Parts: sequence; C-alpha cells; structure tokens
Amino acid sequence: VQLQASGGGLVQAGGSLRLSCAASGRSFSSYAMGWFRQAPGKEREFVAAISRSGNTYYADSVKGRVTISRDNVKNTVYLQMNSLKPEDTAVYSCAPGFVDLGPPVGVKTIGYWGQGTLVTVSS
Repeated sequence: VQLQASGGGLVQAGGSLRLSCAASGRSFSSYAMGWFRQAPGKEREFVAAISRSGNTYYADSVKGRVTISRDNVKNTVYLQMNSLKPEDTAVYSCAPGFVDLGPPVGVKTIGYWGQGTLVTVSS
C-alpha cells in the first residue's frame, strides 16, 4: 500500500497550489481521507478531511482558504490551497481514517501514511 503526495513547491504568499495524494495497492473509498501537515520543529497537525460521502471538515487555521476533494475512481484525494501564507509552510501528507468531530475536528488514522510533499510559502 502506498500513499504518494505531490504538487508541493515554492510559492509566494497569496499564491495557490493544488496537492494530490494517490493511493495504490488498495482502495480507501470506504474511509474518510485527511490531509495533515508538519512544519519544521512542530508536531503534525490536521488540515482537512473528507468523509466517504463527501462531507468536508477543515482546521480553523485554513478554513476558507483550502478545499479538499476526492476521486474514488482514481483513488486520489486533493487539496486546493489558496491565499497561502508563510505559516502554511510544511510537509503535507494524507492518510485514511475516520472523521473525529472532536472538538476540534480531526481524523483518527488507521496507520497508513505516505511520503509527503513540501510546500514552501515565501513572504
């Protein structure tokens, strides 16, 4: 089972990026999918989640600036990020699991993690 994130890069503040996370080896259509990020020297944090039925959930820090979506046929989850800020700089990765409404909202992952993609936002 592999989860491969892509689409990161260097972008100026205010810019946009679209991240993708493709799963191979098994289908995760029966799970929620979450995006997480880990900035240098910080713990991993929840960014966004999408349930099996397409309900979406966002961390307060990104609400209104990011949109999560999924394509179960392609076994891929996406994260459209707009109005990027320097504090969004982090390695972004995805993982399957179950939505936890908390509060705060998050995802209880099931142990599958892939390589992330680095997003660097310059000021």
